[in-house]
Amino acid sequence: MRTTTPPLLTSVQLARFVSHGYLRMDAVVPDEMNQEALKLLPHGMPGVPYGTQIADAYPEGSFPRRLLELPAVAGALQALVGPSPTVDHHAVHVREPHEGHAQALHGDAIIDVRPDAFDVQLMYYPQRVSPDMGGTLVVPGSHLRRTNESDTGRYQNLRGQTRLVCPAGTVLLLHHGIWHGGRRNDSDLRRYMFKIRFNPTVPQVRLWDTTGMADPEVAAELGRYFPWYETATARLEIYNRVLLWRALTGDPSFDIEHWVTRVTNRPGQRSHA
Repeated sequence: MRTTTPPLLTSVQLARFVSHGYLRMDAVVPDEMNQEALKLLPHGMPGVPYGTQIADAYPEGSFPRRLLELPAVAGALQALVGPSPTVDHHAVHVREPHEGHAQALHGDAIIDVRPDAFDVQLMYYPQRVSPDMGGTLVVPGSHLRRTNESDTGRYQNLRGQTRLVCPAGTVLLLHHGIWHGGRRNDSDLRRYMFKIRFNPTVPQVRLWDTTGMADPEVAAELGRYFPWYETATARLEIYNRVLLWRALTGDPSFDIEHWVTRVTNRPGQRSHA
């Protein structure tokens, strides 16, 4: 990464990532790089070993390296996984024109019980994605519900799901557990997406611009409900967000509606929340 400090995410943006499970950045990649990508991606990207440092995975001047050095991308990644994450893996995903089927809804993880760490997946779209091109479907707020990979594949549609329609050069940054899937491409064009998964190498504590942590919008984001949540288990989603926010901020006192404080209250014993 470049030595200059990129613009970091704000506290409200970070809280939105914690509640939604993803961050969307429209048209942050310049057109000349998008055109370059459309020439490169049909040939694939050479694989790298799991856990490779970015500098070793992507040499200076390579397309992936320049993508990651774009200020908006670099700043968001640093805020989420720190200054020196490793590359878990990458892949070029293609949705063929009129292919007639969609990818099953899934999360890119086995049941992952880490309460204080997460991987981030970058998804880059070098071309405009129109409604008929099978844009990636994402279920907001699903990332902290522990499932095993494609166990959610039997679900066809959930209230509040989003199907990506975006301008060229758009980047999504996703929590590794979010439910998603490539939709059916009904257009006459191949749709490309380049994905990189990053593993943090430092504790994910206060890596963003923390000056706005007291902003009321932070708590509002963390307490957000989504239409597909069941009435009872919606509270569990917010409970798990509070635990994650406590880990990310290093603040064991943060709470919403006293929910975590109430069930971790053990007089005479140290809380492990």
